[in-house]
Amino acid sequence: MIFRATGDGFLDVGGRRVRCALGPAGVVPAAMKREGDGASPAGIWPIREVLYRADRVAAPRTRLAVRPIGQDDGWCDDSADPAYNQPVRFPYPASAEALWRDDHVYDIIVILGHNDSPPVAGMGSAIFLHICRPDYSPTEGCVAVARADLEELLTTAQPGDALEIAP
Repeated sequence: MIFRATGDGFLDVGGRRVRCALGPAGVVPAAMKREGDGASPAGIWPIREVLYRADRVAAPRTRLAVRPIGQDDGWCDDSADPAYNQPVRFPYPASAEALWRDDHVYDIIVILGHNDSPPVAGMGSAIFLHICRPDYSPTEGCVAVARADLEELLTTAQPGDALEIAP
């Protein structure tokens, strides 16, 4: 199955359209995506894995691979580093985003296969599907939905499914 997020701020979940947040720069062709540009990359991105904060939420009900996030988990966003767009552990010598956050947006993270096979320096990192902020404010380029909508999507998702980001 391909779940589809559209540039007008909606995501199809099981035949139902739910509100979603995208990057403030909108949806751009994947070939134009650049690290830190605030854009969401257009394309069909395979769902790789689900991460969750075990201290805050139960393991999501899903047939996808699931693992808990640790306090030292991060995601490298330094395009000059060999681990660019890959998970890392803190302390880490290069720039990396912390996955263990004070807010709740990363309580559940769906890792999408954008620019990861292999990663190309500068073409964008850490494109996830995650929980939105209460006001649906823009992400840094990810797709974000309400927690209940994300949990519903995960109950229907199967290995081999993908998320499409469309203009």
